[in-house]
Amino acid sequence: MQKAPVISIVDDDESVRDAIRSLLRALGYVVDTFASAEDYLQSPHLSDTSCLITDIQMPGMNGFELQRRLVSKGLQMPVIFMTAFPEEAVSRLARDAGAVSLLSKPFDEQALISCLDRALTERGGGITEGSAG
Repeated sequence: MQKAPVISIVDDDESVRDAIRSLLRALGYVVDTFASAEDYLQSPHLSDTSCLITDIQMPGMNGFELQRRLVSKGLQMPVIFMTAFPEEAVSRLARDAGAVSLLSKPFDEQALISCLDRALTERGGGITEGSAG
């Protein structure tokens, strides 16, 4: 029997973490949530993560810095960035960071599911942008 993928969610907004966790658990994923990048980096779940879903703008360390820290530790997993500020510069930074997707908040469930499916099957391969539909 194959083990369910572990999805780690990092967002300072508890309601966002809870909503994504509920959706992904209902789909059969194992989900770990963290209120900050620092909390995630201190967790024992780093090497278990199949895909990271992280907000970009957070107090303290932002999502881009989190991704850089993971790479510097030799941990490379697909990353889906989320932002409420989808300016072109942010999209370019996400692309340069190797993001699988950049989701504009608020986004619908299907946009997240599609990005996650792609992240887990293709393990990257270029950025896609999603938003509320």
